[in-house]
Amino acid sequence: MSEAALATRTAFDAEQIRKDFPILHQQVHGKPLVYLDNAATTQKPEAVIQAIVDYYRHDNSNVHRGAHALAERATEKFEQARVKVAQLINAAEPREIIWTRGTSESINLVAASWGRSALKPGDRILVSAMEHHSNIVPWQMIAAQMGATVEPIPVDSTGTLDLDALQQMLDERVRMVACGHVSNALGTVNPVERIVQLAHQAGALCLIDGAQAMSHMRVDVQALDCDFYVFSAHKMFGPTGVGVLYGKAALLEAMPPYQGGGEMIESVSFAGTTYNQLPYKFEAGTPDIAGVIALGAAVDYLQGIDRDAAEAHERDLLEYAEARVRELPGITLVGTAAQRAGVLSFLIDGTHPHDVGMLLDQQGVAVRTGNHCAQPIMDQLGIPGTIRASFCFYNTRADIDRLVEALVKAKQFLVEE
Repeated sequence: MSEAALATRTAFDAEQIRKDFPILHQQVHGKPLVYLDNAATTQKPEAVIQAIVDYYRHDNSNVHRGAHALAERATEKFEQARVKVAQLINAAEPREIIWTRGTSESINLVAASWGRSALKPGDRILVSAMEHHSNIVPWQMIAAQMGATVEPIPVDSTGTLDLDALQQMLDERVRMVACGHVSNALGTVNPVERIVQLAHQAGALCLIDGAQAMSHMRVDVQALDCDFYVFSAHKMFGPTGVGVLYGKAALLEAMPPYQGGGEMIESVSFAGTTYNQLPYKFEAGTPDIAGVIALGAAVDYLQGIDRDAAEAHERDLLEYAEARVRELPGITLVGTAAQRAGVLSFLIDGTHPHDVGMLLDQQGVAVRTGNHCAQPIMDQLGIPGTIRASFCFYNTRADIDRLVEALVKAKQFLVEE
């Protein structure tokens, strides 16, 4: 990248946006915090924090079950959040939005419910080799129960999924293709629309793990035509403990309940039970009401910013970070696919990622180290893990400059001492 290109900045006002996130304005080990661990969890704007406080101060009540004012207010906000999420991802109707505890539970729900009713011995489930453990293990569990197999879709050394190999793997025994929209470990943006098309042409369903995509890009599930799309609130500026399962209504209607308990029933007797309609059939027990309402506030926040400018700002950050890190000797980038978002993974020759991460933390720079719950791709690449800096629209070039300064000091301490 040319010096002139590096000097170019987008029109997005990240400094103004940062004012909305109170946690960013603190010191860690006596240094101003630089938060570059957004792939693990994003920080929360004041509006989301306030939504949680307001619920517990003013509206705390169970939903759907009370005839009093607090219950009515809580239920209205709870269901408004469902409508907001449906609109955000362009679901056909709000009942296609199921509340869960996170991406992991959403995938477990589909694997257990759809898998128990649809899989038979000899069936195949294809999962990309770069997946998070949450999009591998649930499929292995249900496959073991049903006599099916889980097979990896090859990924090359740059972190690019091999579409030709996927096409060759697809046959009439493949029942599900599961793939991440964006890799949490490498930042690869997968061609999910094409993956869905190929799966459907072979008669298979397709689940997309969107946990890493929701904060970086717009998602239109009808345009993708995916059968299931899953994500977590905490990775898109909402609270922890809340997740979303989008599923096509016809598929969800045909699937048996995942758990039994309150809310998911229409009537119960010892002679038998009739289950509730969508979406409540899959929402047993009292949910995280405050968290769901706060997710609604996070959606409002996202809808209130210029997403095009934010995406351009993030692309600029990734390009700038890659260029700056490449200036350092002894750096190896891990994951260099043509299409990436939000993540820069790398290694420093002669060091262990954990040691580097600890030294960066002492300088106020927060990154993630390890295999990032993506051990199969790390094993394929022959490495124990990486140093992962992950970006969001509230990050700045100054944050990246601080990262590079901290890396220089860490390298001097670990390698050149």
